[in-house]
Amino acid sequence: MPRYRAVLFDFFGTLTCAVRRGQQHRAVADLLGCAPETLTDVLNESFYLRASGALGDATATLRWVCDRAGGQPSAAGLRAAVRARVEAVRADTRLRPEAVTVLRALRRRGARTGLVSDCTHELPAFLPSLPIAPLLDVRVFSVQVGCCKPDPAIYLAACRRLRVAPEDCLYVGDGGSQELSGATRAGMTAVRLAAADLGEHLVFNDDTGWTGPALTSLTQLPDLFDAPTPHPQDRGDQGVFSACRRRAAIPTP
Repeated sequence: MPRYRAVLFDFFGTLTCAVRRGQQHRAVADLLGCAPETLTDVLNESFYLRASGALGDATATLRWVCDRAGGQPSAAGLRAAVRARVEAVRADTRLRPEAVTVLRALRRRGARTGLVSDCTHELPAFLPSLPIAPLLDVRVFSVQVGCCKPDPAIYLAACRRLRVAPEDCLYVGDGGSQELSGATRAGMTAVRLAAADLGEHLVFNDDTGWTGPALTSLTQLPDLFDAPTPHPQDRGDQGVFSACRRRAAIPTP
């Protein structure tokens, strides 16, 4: 049976460690002239609207947020807040120590790699500067394609760009946005990253009902890639993943 031809990754909480909003978001609130707690509430409530790109570019989106948070910044203050928000989200982002090593290991095995992320305008702004950027063959951002997980369209966009069929893809994510169920419905094999640090991860619409395969570390992925691709009717069977977890007890160098 053929091996997987591609591995698609979620970003926040998967290629990164658990994400929590840090102190730099207060600078954004100050520039917008609103209370940090109010800004946080509006950001949480509007995540999918913002991540779908429905509110326009980064400036228009933040202006919309500001209006609902009660701020009245000057034009210069709004522009500065857009820049500050990029820096705040970037400051919240720490790549998993093994992310680069695992991506390189997969590519050495002949796998194509891609990113499928529910995100707002900030991630596309700073991802090119991260060390994982040259190791990703495609990057699909919800804010750019106009839909969020678990919509099959966002996964299929990655497949089209990679020129691979969904059944030839392994999808890896922490479970936010019901991404695992969505990837499965799109025809992929999905596996949850259940890393120890994710208990405090900022997540929306978690895939709480997921009963499929799970890994505790990205270092186990190269063995999953080496495993035979399961027949579609067997995608709920965790046997191949259990075997891979045993083989992957030693981190991939």
